[in-house]
Amino acid sequence: MSSACLGCQLANGEVQAHVIYENERITCLLDIAPINEGHVLIMPKRHIVEVEEIDEETMRAVFSAAAQISRGLKACFAPDGISMMQNGGMFNDLGHYHLHVFPRNQGDGFAWVEANAVNEAAKRLAETRLKLINHIN
Repeated sequence: MSSACLGCQLANGEVQAHVIYENERITCLLDIAPINEGHVLIMPKRHIVEVEEIDEETMRAVFSAAAQISRGLKACFAPDGISMMQNGGMFNDLGHYHLHVFPRNQGDGFAWVEANAVNEAAKRLAETRLKLINHIN
């Protein structure tokens, strides 16, 4: 745990939050700026910043909680769907790994922005596949 990290403080109960579930590895709490009612953040209690730093047990805990929360959101809010999102690098505004899980409704204003057509990534799928295979294996 990093005492300077707000995510660590939230996940370990040092800062008041609306916790809905926790176990020895993770804490699930309501986002203070929810996209929709029921927007939950799942955070490891150990200081982790990026997804590739997460050990298997913590990852299991995160996604087990995500499934449990998804079931709860569906029961409570009867949404049209559930979205999950994780932001890394400069897009991780908390500086601590967290997975967003939130209910979605048609017309709620949240949207996926399609890639700019000028990046031409779709034309390089075969090349990209080989590049990733070589780096993953």
